[in-house]
Amino acid sequence: MTKPKLPTVQSPLLASVPGLRHAFFTRNGGVSRGLYDSLNVGRGSQDEPADVIENRARAAGWFGVDRADLNTCFQIHSTIAIVADGSWGDARPQGDAVVSKTPGVVCGALHADCAPVLIVDPEARVVAAAHAGWRGALDGVVQAAVDSMVELGARPERMVAAVGPCIGPDSYEVGLEFFARFEADCPGSKRFFKPGKSDDKRYFDLPAFVLDRIETAGIERREWIGRDTCAEDEHFFSNRRAVLNGQKDYGRLLSAIMLEG
Repeated sequence: MTKPKLPTVQSPLLASVPGLRHAFFTRNGGVSRGLYDSLNVGRGSQDEPADVIENRARAAGWFGVDRADLNTCFQIHSTIAIVADGSWGDARPQGDAVVSKTPGVVCGALHADCAPVLIVDPEARVVAAAHAGWRGALDGVVQAAVDSMVELGARPERMVAAVGPCIGPDSYEVGLEFFARFEADCPGSKRFFKPGKSDDKRYFDLPAFVLDRIETAGIERREWIGRDTCAEDEHFFSNRRAVLNGQKDYGRLLSAIMLEG
């Protein structure tokens, strides 16, 4: 199978792991048009289904596998982690993390401002892809993914994790009620906030918070690749940017990881 030349962003930490493929895909290299131009992989979007199918096939092809081997969930901002020991095909189980120790099975997370988290234990040969929006990150989706990996023989101290393109700390302005919820549910979270444009607003650092959750789960080797989905229109889809621009919908990005056979 010819590997499509799709633009991707790579994590230096994950790229250093032998026998592993990973990609934080951009919005480019697909067939979708209009608001979804061009690599929209979101089956829950209002894009043409045939275009989404083709885009998913291209992303799977980048890994050298068939579209059926690209496993992603019907994401519900939960802490549900699902083990994939084979290909799901067109199935979309509800959850927000996909975990596997099966070579050739792609674990993927869809996002458009939320933080995608890719994790590997190089020794146990277990991988995971998690979708961590503010709610999932706060409730514990990263811990759920790590716990599921541990059940397959992995150990947090051996894991390597990367946070992909997501809304950046200078783009995520929130209200005081948002700030108050974090302080109530996760005391000490105020360090992830800074003053907003007015007294009743704050800027929230989602990638820093997710990195903290990764550390709390026991993973020392971790990084954010430093790309802001909201600020980089040419490269990434963004839910917040779509709302600010009055758009009716938006495309979904894909971040994915796979063990080589």
